[in-house]
Amino acid sequence: MYDYGECHICGQRMEEKHVKQDFWIKGKLIVIEEVPAGVCAQCGEKVVKADVGRSIAALVGSSKRLRKARTMNVPVIRFAREVA
Repeated sequence: MYDYGECHICGQRMEEKHVKQDFWIKGKLIVIEEVPAGVCAQCGEKVVKADVGRSIAALVGSSKRLRKARTMNVPVIRFAREVA
């Protein structure tokens, strides 16, 4: 387990958790599950180690992996100031 130190936003201790991380790449939403990250229990800030970031970059850069990935449907709602 990695020591993520203190949150740079609020100063609380970061805890390691596995999170879902989403990215928009060339207009497409990609979700990566089970990403090890430091998460602040107080403000929710998340950070990943540099090697995890490099692994994520390799995953999203692999067209072979993207073709084999499962997909999910996501609702899309247009913003409106007033909700009827």
